[in-house]
Amino acid sequence: MSKYLDILHEYWGYESFRGIQQDIIESIGGGRDTLGLMPTGGGKSLCFQVPTMAHDGLCLVITPLIALMKDQVCSLRQRGIKAEAVHAGMMHDDIVRVIDNCILGDYKFLYVSPERLESDLFRAKLPYMRNLCMICVDEAHCVSQWGYDFRPSYLQIAQLRHLIPYPVPILALTATATPRVVEDIQERLEFKEKNVFSMSFERKNLIYVVRETANKEEEIVHILTSVPQGSAIVYVRNRQLTSDLCKYLESKGITAENYHAGLTEAERDLRQTNWTKNRCRVMVATNAFGMGIDKADVRLVIHYNMPDSLEAYFQEAGRAGRDGRTSYAVLLYNPHDKATIMGRVAQNYPEPDFIRQTYENVCFFYQIGIDDGAGHTHLFSIGKFCQVFHQFPVLTDSALRILDNAGYIEYRTDNDQKSQVQFIVPKEQLYRLHEGGEQMERLMETLLRTYTGIFAKFVLIDEMHLSHLTGLSVELIYQMLKSLANQRVIDYIPHNNQPTITFLQPRIETVRLNLPPMVYRLRKEEYRKRIEGIVAYASENDTCRSRVLLNYFGEDTADDCGQCDVCLGKKKKGSSQHKQQSLKSLIADLLADHEWHPLTELNTLNQNRDKLNAALREMVDEEAVEVERSRIRLVYES
Repeated sequence: MSKYLDILHEYWGYESFRGIQQDIIESIGGGRDTLGLMPTGGGKSLCFQVPTMAHDGLCLVITPLIALMKDQVCSLRQRGIKAEAVHAGMMHDDIVRVIDNCILGDYKFLYVSPERLESDLFRAKLPYMRNLCMICVDEAHCVSQWGYDFRPSYLQIAQLRHLIPYPVPILALTATATPRVVEDIQERLEFKEKNVFSMSFERKNLIYVVRETANKEEEIVHILTSVPQGSAIVYVRNRQLTSDLCKYLESKGITAENYHAGLTEAERDLRQTNWTKNRCRVMVATNAFGMGIDKADVRLVIHYNMPDSLEAYFQEAGRAGRDGRTSYAVLLYNPHDKATIMGRVAQNYPEPDFIRQTYENVCFFYQIGIDDGAGHTHLFSIGKFCQVFHQFPVLTDSALRILDNAGYIEYRTDNDQKSQVQFIVPKEQLYRLHEGGEQMERLMETLLRTYTGIFAKFVLIDEMHLSHLTGLSVELIYQMLKSLANQRVIDYIPHNNQPTITFLQPRIETVRLNLPPMVYRLRKEEYRKRIEGIVAYASENDTCRSRVLLNYFGEDTADDCGQCDVCLGKKKKGSSQHKQQSLKSLIADLLADHEWHPLTELNTLNQNRDKLNAALREMVDEEAVEVERSRIRLVYES
């Protein structure tokens, strides 16, 4: 074990491991398939990074989080560790270069998005990776069809084991998994034997609160004012609400940014930086925000809308209090929310006839005939599609995701194709660009100095990086590149994150389209149960919030947390009942002789009149005292 500790100290500066990190590292380091359950902020990345550094060879890391992938590659390189990444948005030549580097060079980590595992290029190259020491599957719950974030591409991971000509252990890591999902993960990844290490999901410094309110905006301001220290995240359901609520908070003097997947990469980076560096206090965001964010001083995570599952809620709430200090996870709720969230079942799982009609319309949209279309990828505008076929966008998006799960199409909404540039004039003709002035000259020199091969082929560029190098704004660089393209000096393909649809098999007759139970009926029922679980959490006030969450993830506990709104309510009620009983005892002592006394004699007790009357009414109901006109007597001692 000392070699692992030495590596931990040398590269990361820590003196010891936390929680179950050591157990997981020793297990995967010993060549055993391993599943690690670690709550958000538990230090998952060290569980594969440390043992990889202790062994010869390369670790293949599979993760759907491109932002996290980029951050970890950058962090490893800063520590002098050779790491690469392959993800959507990279050009073919760059992918080949990266994979070949990992085959031939002494690289330690190759991060790959799960969709890339299915490409012919990656599958052809994989058998030549004779230096693999382990495969790490991050967000492993995505492999389970019973998980809350199932991704069909994750089902390809087990096939990797059959393409690699020697045994390679798998490390699966997740922050959220029910007992059923834990079993499914190990089966889907073809574990040689069951081997699970689980860290308690309990967060003693995190106080869970459900706040029923008719005005959520005012309640958020009240909460932020009541907890004036530290950063906050407010999760909302849709993009428009991130903007509206952000403006509302700003109008109340609370600094805020908004964040969602529809922003450009530059906008997302800037807003995240402003929040991370405490230039603003609150990030109002959809669930696109948070993965891979490790900000220690988040004191508040507020959910304006209920998420679709307790798994999602637990993961998002867990971004508060990673420094171990007292923090709050607040779910805002009103009775109308139940009907709203239950309606998501029909939205996420529209009727089979609607799904089949959507398939037929997509085929018509791209003019694809029967037995045609396999392997072709098309840019997809859901707005234009719905306008043409008079369909609702939410239902259409859900139908396409179900068709994806059924294997008919690949529906990608998280594309991140970087900008591309190629010069189409010879180098010697660039002199005429001096007419563009000093700024244009600066941009051209930076392009030529930064990107090699730009005359021979398209190269990927980053307008934000060019902005840093030139001192020009991103918007100005974009306009200058568009101008050069109009002058036919360059070909410029701006950054594009438009969704795509790829036909995975030839078009079939719509009546033959099959939706297996594991794709539709069973998953719809599972989704309904998850919705009912989060509704029960929000609407019931009898059980400690922390216990509800722990029990959901299969962790039995007999102890209440003592600090959530339910526990505090019980304490307050108990205290009130104790005070009520004390008042009743005082009244009984005063009337101990069982004789009639004037009611005014109760004033000698010097007690709050309203509380005294409440205790008296209770004693009358219990028939402990008898009141007649303006006098009272004790019937029996309560």
